[in-house]
Amino acid sequence: MRRLRLAFARSLGAKVVSSTILLSLCVVWLTGSALNTRLSDGIRSVNLNSSIAEARLAFFNAQYQLIISQNLSVEERKKTLAEIVVDATTQGVKEQPREVIIIKTPTSKKSTVSYEMSSNGARGDSIPNNIRKEIFKKSDLRYEYGLLKFASSQSVDSLFVGNRIDIPGAGRYEMYVVFSLAQQASTIQLIQNSLLLTGFALIFLIALITWLVVRQVVRPVREAASVAKQFTQGQFNLRLPITSKDELATLAISFNDMAASLEEQITRLENLSRVQQRFVSDVTHELRTPLTTLRMASEVIYNHRTGFDAPVSRSAELLVAQLDRFERLLEDLLEVSRFDAEVAILDPVDFDLLPLIKRCVADLGFDSDEKTSGVTIKSEASEVTLKADLRRVERIMRNLLSNALDHCDGTPIEITIKATETEVGIAVRDFGAGLDEASLIRVFDRFWRADPSRARVRGGTGLGLSIALEDARLHNGELDAWGRPGKGANFVLTLPRIAGKEIQSRPLKPVPQDFHEENFYL
Repeated sequence: MRRLRLAFARSLGAKVVSSTILLSLCVVWLTGSALNTRLSDGIRSVNLNSSIAEARLAFFNAQYQLIISQNLSVEERKKTLAEIVVDATTQGVKEQPREVIIIKTPTSKKSTVSYEMSSNGARGDSIPNNIRKEIFKKSDLRYEYGLLKFASSQSVDSLFVGNRIDIPGAGRYEMYVVFSLAQQASTIQLIQNSLLLTGFALIFLIALITWLVVRQVVRPVREAASVAKQFTQGQFNLRLPITSKDELATLAISFNDMAASLEEQITRLENLSRVQQRFVSDVTHELRTPLTTLRMASEVIYNHRTGFDAPVSRSAELLVAQLDRFERLLEDLLEVSRFDAEVAILDPVDFDLLPLIKRCVADLGFDSDEKTSGVTIKSEASEVTLKADLRRVERIMRNLLSNALDHCDGTPIEITIKATETEVGIAVRDFGAGLDEASLIRVFDRFWRADPSRARVRGGTGLGLSIALEDARLHNGELDAWGRPGKGANFVLTLPRIAGKEIQSRPLKPVPQDFHEENFYL
């Protein structure tokens, strides 16, 4: 059922055909019901009129025969009644099957002779009470539908048509001509079956026609979807075939024009991107030679700074610091160019994450730095091993820790490590100025700073977090950020235990456990 639902959800033809069948079914059902009602009512009306006419003739004949039997004996009169019953039940080829019941009226004068009789064992107690009451009140022809019972326990849906008759010397009796509705029910059933079969055949034909029409429309759409999918995969030379001059041909022409325009724009952008990447790579490489010379010269000056005047000595220190920053910028630009060119590769090895983080903390000088009151490392396990690129993971941690150090404003920094069987989560939390919603959207953009006017002692390049995100995704991991103004920031790195594997969950959430959203807005 799930596969059928998915197939139905993905198929326009199935939706259109199903909707058409459903709507056609409703229309056919309403039309068929109305037609069946009209035909059934017509058949019942015709049968009722003919039955009343036949019964009226039978009553007239019976009353006439009884009138001329006044001078006959009882046995002869009974014989006359029997002949009346036989004549009333005798039917022609086109006449309806019927039975006759003669029963005494309850208020008729008592007599020792009973003329009650019926044909084929029809039971008098099966006559509906309502019609007997009406005939008792008024001597006129009455009819009613009911169930005729026989002495053999058989019962048949029937039409009871009755009237009063006078039997000489015996008083009033009731005579009923009972018409069987079996033939009428058979005719109505035949009509219903014919309407049902016709309805199903009509729905099938409508579904077939709809499918053929939808197929003519959906096929070009599927071709367009296939070409668009291949277009997104890099096959920019594909176009839709044009075989007609209708609206679909207009769609194909517009699609082809759009594809040609996109191909031209993409080609132009690819060329521009290649030129930019080549430019950054070439400039980075070309700057390394003069940078090396400047580095050597600056070290010579820096080593002799004690013999210089105070302004010159300070200038030497600033020169070395800025050359360090310039070198880091060149390294970051070179790494960015590798990511853009999609030539960055992983060199995974097995290592323990905790010593790496402690080494990064020690190298960045957190203990002696006046900008933080200390670093706390929390880990549920004493050893967290993973197979990843050691150099890239160390660079991610250095960038996250350096970013936290720059923004902690003298508050402590917390590093939380939590590992599962398939993932490792590392959270770097500071309690500084924090980030607002607009900053969270751009925090991983290249060369973006949360506060460009803010003084930086260490001086970042603006590429650290962007490179950290690229390194994480190169491992098939993810880097998430959280922050609130005045509540600090939290960066959570999630890596698979084996580089390249997909992460199934995030052991650590971006929102810290110590933060409660509802309390923040109170």
